[in-house]
Amino acid sequence: MKYFKKTLIISLAMMLSLGCKKLNLAPTDQYSSLDFWTTSANVYNALNNNYSLMYNSTLYFDLEGTSDNAYSQSISDLILIGSGNANAQTAEFANDWANYYKTIKSCNQFIAYSGQNKTLDAATLSRLNAEMRFIRAFTDFNLTKWYGDIPLVNDDITEDESKVIPRTPQAQVVTFILSELNAIIPLLPSKDQLAASENGRITKGAALALEARVLLYQGNRMNDVITVCQSLMNDQATYGTYSLSPNYGNLFNDPATNKNNPETILSLQYAPNSTRTWTDYQFFAPNSVGGFSNNLAPTQELVNDYIMLNGDSISDPASGYTAANPYINRDPRLAATIVYDKAYWNNGNGANGTSKTIYIKPGSDPSDNLSSPNGPDEYVVGRESSSPTGYYWRKYFDPSAQVNFASGNNLHLFRYAEILLDYAEAENALGQMNATIWNQTIGALRLRAGFTDANAINYPGNNNMTAIIRRERRVEMAFEGLRTDDIRRWKIGPAVLNGYVHGAQFGDPSVDNGFIRVQPRKFNPARDYVWAIPQGDLDKDKNLIQNPNY
Repeated sequence: MKYFKKTLIISLAMMLSLGCKKLNLAPTDQYSSLDFWTTSANVYNALNNNYSLMYNSTLYFDLEGTSDNAYSQSISDLILIGSGNANAQTAEFANDWANYYKTIKSCNQFIAYSGQNKTLDAATLSRLNAEMRFIRAFTDFNLTKWYGDIPLVNDDITEDESKVIPRTPQAQVVTFILSELNAIIPLLPSKDQLAASENGRITKGAALALEARVLLYQGNRMNDVITVCQSLMNDQATYGTYSLSPNYGNLFNDPATNKNNPETILSLQYAPNSTRTWTDYQFFAPNSVGGFSNNLAPTQELVNDYIMLNGDSISDPASGYTAANPYINRDPRLAATIVYDKAYWNNGNGANGTSKTIYIKPGSDPSDNLSSPNGPDEYVVGRESSSPTGYYWRKYFDPSAQVNFASGNNLHLFRYAEILLDYAEAENALGQMNATIWNQTIGALRLRAGFTDANAINYPGNNNMTAIIRRERRVEMAFEGLRTDDIRRWKIGPAVLNGYVHGAQFGDPSVDNGFIRVQPRKFNPARDYVWAIPQGDLDKDKNLIQNPNY
């Protein structure tokens, strides 16, 4: 789309390097704070810049490695976090903190100075500022969910002011976020009001979706979650028309569906054959179809949560699951999300690899030289190019990607499926789950996924409903960056982040029934539900206080 396809040619930091103090003479050879914002093109360039700062593919994918969904063998900070050895010096903590505050700074500058423009009409400026307030609120939320109490910066503060600002209690940060979202909703268009050239810009629906997520994460605002979700589900005239896209896999893999579907509420925008692409997938793909090296592998723990087509879990003796053929008759989202042994890889018309069967288990490839001591390339112990778990990611493979898997597919930040899951979880938490709500939410998601068995689709009663909803959320949203959030808010870290991460059943049968032991993890509930405040920032700002036990 035209709005996001432009290459960003202006660095806002450079444009505003002169600061905001009054000058007697404006330079004539560069933009200054006196005239930068008076040029409407500059306002839109600044807007584009801030959209690009909102989030990125690295944050989107890599942090899955802090959950029980994935393991990284090569990203050292994720290994430290998983093993319980991260501290205030860990670069991941410092880098993310800095990136989030860079985004907030840029949004605050836009909000503070864009009113200097006198050529854009008031309604347009109000909308643009509402978009910036959304990005700031989204960033504040990401900060507070990772770090807890944070410095809440709502103005374009000076460097000296930044060195004395204290942390704001998380509850106050959340109150600010929610107040901002409620304030900007009237200023934003609905999805249905967007012109095609504006596809991907922030809407009323996006603000509601973020509000639902923020409320859900509080744990004690379930009535409010229900109200917000019902607004998005039922008031199409105000917020726009959303529904589940017919094909789950195509949401992520098919370029046409990925960019044009009824389910997307807000996505990070990319464009094929441009400078605005992402190449992370080269580190997720099997070697035999062009994967470079593996730095994020799905776990057996995730695979285990995909139920059978008959609706039973694989641990149910009556489910029909067999370890000899573990991937047949499973939730169709398994094949859409994960590449497992003997999975068929359809490369489409892209530049990477060919369509073929992926043989991962040592000795499974009939064409493999069995006399080789290393076995197939897809799983070789100690080889960084191969997956350490025996699994690869299928989700977000772009069959039209260029060399190095450079993809123009969008990355979904908010989907209508999440709203249905939020709604189901909130209703169930209040003891209000019933067949009607089930059919609107979990039943609808399973129908879309491809289930046909009545035992999987129909309302099962409320026995074990919390576990059912949590499992559904995990498999529906896998590899979309939400699993660690869920572990934290459900307070299940000690149960799922202690002990070994496992891979496929390729190992010694006498150890963990043959499931590969990958990494021993350690989670300290007195510490690890929040990250450390970076030591460098503590050194600069003496009013910052470190989180407990760091």
